[in-house]
Amino acid sequence: MNIDIPEGKSPIEYVWGEMVPGIGPAAANFSLSVYSHTTLGLREFEAARLRIAQINGCLFCLDWRTERDGHKVEQEFADAVVEWRTTDAFDERTRLAAEYAERYALDHHGLDEEFWERMAAHYSQAEIVELTMSLGSWLAFGRLNHVLGLDAMCVLPGH
Repeated sequence: MNIDIPEGKSPIEYVWGEMVPGIGPAAANFSLSVYSHTTLGLREFEAARLRIAQINGCLFCLDWRTERDGHKVEQEFADAVVEWRTTDAFDERTRLAAEYAERYALDHHGLDEEFWERMAAHYSQAEIVELTMSLGSWLAFGRLNHVLGLDAMCVLPGH
């Protein structure tokens, strides 16, 4: 842990809710909004989210699986995300979501015209903006959790 947490406080709740009250709750609300208001399909959403988690190395994010209407992606899904270029487990939208996540995180200057043409063929402009905002949230907040050591201190319910 790279910051001090008062005795008896939950690290994630303290940092995200109390430590910097003018910023933490706003960041938490943005993060929660990505999950609450998404219009993206679960597989595309999770492919992009998991690819960012893999790049960030956030332990909490890697362990998390988004649930919608009682459904989660299959256990092997994270392995398919690593192999997004060659897996036969993805349709084109899901593959593009993983590709966009990787390029957004590692080579955003390399997002060329050919890429945007493929995105526009499979995603509406609103979906592209939504996915981009989601990627920004996951990249920033997953890195925040990892850099501060929060990801190793937080345990998912049931673990």
